[in-house]
Amino acid sequence: MKSGGPSAVPEWADAFAEFAPQMAVRWWDDPTVAPEQVDYALVWDPEPGRLAAMPRLKAIFGSGAGVDKILLDPHLPKVPLVRCVPPEGPQRMGEFACWAVLSLCKDTRGFALAQAERRWKSYDPPFAATDRTVGVMGIGAMGIRVAEMLRALGIPVVGWSRTRKTIPGVETFAGDAERDAFLARSDILICLLPATPETDGILAAPLFAKLPRGAGLVQLGRGSQQVMADIIAALDNGQLSGAVLDVFEKEPLPAESPAWLHPKIIVTPHAASSPSRRDRARYITACIAAQQRGEPLPNLYDPARGY
Repeated sequence: MKSGGPSAVPEWADAFAEFAPQMAVRWWDDPTVAPEQVDYALVWDPEPGRLAAMPRLKAIFGSGAGVDKILLDPHLPKVPLVRCVPPEGPQRMGEFACWAVLSLCKDTRGFALAQAERRWKSYDPPFAATDRTVGVMGIGAMGIRVAEMLRALGIPVVGWSRTRKTIPGVETFAGDAERDAFLARSDILICLLPATPETDGILAAPLFAKLPRGAGLVQLGRGSQQVMADIIAALDNGQLSGAVLDVFEKEPLPAESPAWLHPKIIVTPHAASSPSRRDRARYITACIAAQQRGEPLPNLYDPARGY
């Protein structure tokens, strides 16, 4: 899904050739490539066992910031697993998050539905975006950039993470003991949490009940974190006023999902921070060069943390 399929291979090859002309780039299912010839693999959701059949493998690169689909492989080789977080990723995530927050504040979904019906929809904004506090749940590199960019728009921001973080101009909360206080301050909640056993199903009715009534939800984390039935119910009963959902438990999102047609949900195709193929090729070639120099690889998956 994240690679673009075989038709995108020429673009990938051109991108890698720009930064590492000596590197041979081949499609995953190229029958002319023997598994024992592969040094590095760039994957999103590989078939179980395929990577284990590559004995020369020196590192696996996820094509996105999350590697949870790769970890589903019970035969995953014990080689470095690198999350794809090029420098452009946090900026793209920040741009998307700002758009999502403003879309909820300005009823973009309502405008789109009215346009589809060719209906002139009068709109009296009940508040400015600066009247809402945005809560960023998950303060890694992505969350920090999101908070910075929202603050630059004049929007108040609070943040929560497992361990204490400091961001200028942002009040931060940490750990389970402070999460409810953070949620109570979040008029719009942005989820940027990684996929871990602790975050599985976290976006559900018990959490929504701790948000201010009429809060907005921006889900940019992982599909496993959200309970769709609870999101729909919270939107229908007014606990949530709107949602931007970029990730789903099953992707592509099935046509029968109620999210597609719900009048208060904006659906986007897991695109929040997707870097270009050129950006990813530059990042991956830099990582390979660092490994060949004996330097540590960045953004390694840590089993102890779960991301």
